Amino acid sequence: MRKLSFRLVIVCGVLFAALGLPLRAQQGEAQEGQRVKSEWVTTPVNGSGQPRGYVQFQEYCSACHGKGVDKPGTLALQAKYKGEKPAMLEERTDLSPQLVKLYVRNGITVMPFFRKTEINDADLDAIAAYLTRNTKQ
Repeated sequence: MRKLSFRLVIVCGVLFAALGLPLRAQQGEAQEGQRVKSEWVTTPVNGSGQPRGYVQFQEYCSACHGKGVDKPGTLALQAKYKGEKPAMLEERTDLSPQLVKLYVRNGITVMPFFRKTEINDADLDAIAAYLTRNTKQ
């Protein structure tokens, strides 16, 4: 199972139970060395060809904000925006790096906050750059 913070697992479990959804474990193991210490956001990880921000989003965020009916973050945004904005963060065009970092560090509604010991600044910068790649300037 991928490394997730204990708090995130608890929050997701509570949301799944409240929504009546089955709680499934993530398939696959996180590979050693997958995390890159480079400050450069677009560096592919382990030759995967994917930008670092994409890889970090999959590691830290996709359990709640990925695609699928069992993703509580996506479901919450779908209920909030009612089709006015995409529920999937990866499809949004209105996010700013500052907003992404604010929500990750401080949390919002049922989303927990994440300390620097859980998601370091370099990883958060990569995630913010990935999620704002489609944002219109």
